[in-house]
Order: sequence, then C-alpha cells, then structure tokens
Amino acid sequence: MTSSTSDSAPDTFELGDTTTIPRLGFGAMQLPGRWNGPAVDPAAAVAVARHAVELGALHIDTAAFYFSGATHANDILREALHPYRAGVTIATKVGPMRAPTGEMTGEAAPGQLRAAVEQNLRDLGLDVLDLVYLRVGRLGTGGDVPVGDRFAALARLRDEGLIRHLGVSNVTSGQLAEARSIAPVAAVQNRFGVLDQEDVALVDECADAGIAFMPFFALGGGHSPLSDENLHKVAARHRATAIQVAIAWGLARSPSIVQIPGTGSLSHLAENMAAGDLVLDDADMALLGRR
Repeated sequence: MTSSTSDSAPDTFELGDTTTIPRLGFGAMQLPGRWNGPAVDPAAAVAVARHAVELGALHIDTAAFYFSGATHANDILREALHPYRAGVTIATKVGPMRAPTGEMTGEAAPGQLRAAVEQNLRDLGLDVLDLVYLRVGRLGTGGDVPVGDRFAALARLRDEGLIRHLGVSNVTSGQLAEARSIAPVAAVQNRFGVLDQEDVALVDECADAGIAFMPFFALGGGHSPLSDENLHKVAARHRATAIQVAIAWGLARSPSIVQIPGTGSLSHLAENMAAGDLVLDDADMALLGRR
C-alpha cells in the first residue's frame, strides 16, 4: 500500500475538549460473532481485542447488546484488556433492549437507563464509562421522535460520575439539537460512509460544533458492498483495498470523523489499522466525491 505526499489528517480528536482519542479506533460488535450466527472462538476474539490496542486502537466502541448466543462483546473486552492501560477509552450504547435469545424487544424508558449503564460498568469492570450514547430507534431507523427525557436521564448519571461524556446515535439534526439543549454532546454515531453519504450535513454540523462523528457501517456493514468503480480505481492506485480507502476517505472527509471499524479477524484488523497510513489527495477525493 502506498500513500500520497500530501499532509495527512490529524490522528487524534479531543472528545469533549478533555479526552484525547485516536481517530482510528476499534468497534467490538463483531467480536462475539455475527448476531445469531455461528459461535466464535473466545480465545481468538480476546486476541483480536488485545492486538487492536497494541496497534493503537485505543478508543473502543461496544455495547451490552452486542452478543451472539452466550458470547458477549463486553465480557471479551474485560478478559482481554482489564485492567485497562492508560489511554484506552471505552464507549458504549444504551437504549435498545435485547432478549437473551437475541430478539430486539423495545427501547429502554428513562427509568431503565440506569440499569443499562450499571450493566455495562459491571460487565466491563469499570467504575466510570468514558462515553455513553443514547441509541435511538433500536437498530433500525430512529425517526424524529423526542429524546429529551431519555437523554436527561443519562445526563443525571453523568452528573453522578458514572459517565464522562454523552453521545447520541442514529439521530436527526433535530434530535441532536434537543439533546444539546439538555447537556453537552461529545459524539454522534450515525450511519455514514463513502458510499452512503446521506448524513453529510450532520457530519459538517458536528465538525462546526467540535463534536466527534463516529460512523457505523462505514464499510458497508454487509448491507452496501464496497463495489463502486471509482472506489476500486483509488484502491488500485494506492495498492490498497477498498476497505482501506473507505476508512481513509472518512478520516480525510471531516476532522470530526473518528473511524471505528470492527472485525473478529487478526488479518482484517491489521488491514484496517494500516489504513491510517493511507493519505488520499485531492484527485482521490474528487473521484470519490460527495454523494
């Protein structure tokens, strides 16, 4: 893989102006295996989590509802990384409620969010969570429904010292504004990627406000394969993969974007992290465009 000679994007982001995180982190969703899919080797998943940190992915995104069968992402992270080394930050999401059998059963009401936060603290072996998102709309489209009561419940937990920073996920600009009227929002996690740019206005809004934007499904997520012709032209030019270009594109697209690609494979992890060295120039960005 080659990189261009132009200046690279900043490699860190100041979360809430107090916490420095790398702009290339790690998503833990795939560590337990595909939802309702075949079982994974827990030892292999632990090895991936440990190596992610060794490679510099010090910001880790997880959730208590990331599990397959009896294997849970938070349990894997605790076994792999506890006690957590200095500089590691953990983000989690609360809101969607998932039965042990895997079905999504609803969304947590304001009074249920404390239990969800405390579960993450126990499972991860932490006294405080660095970042907690209110995830809206289970795992589907959230819709422009009010979020104030639920976000206020999380803000109270932050005031108690259980949470350092608050975020919102799967939200509209209006929902972000509602949350910001209650308490500072340090991060937004919405779907966004080189081939899925519908949320571009919110990305730019976050950049203007100093809010991190952490895309989910930035690499397609199994729903939109990275099969664009121009994407593969840029990849061939850099002797890189389409996935690496997609990661690098997000880092170049906005200074607010923090990429959190996930994998359960050591080889894919190395490929993802190597994308941090790939620098796209103006010609690449023009070819990939804004959609």
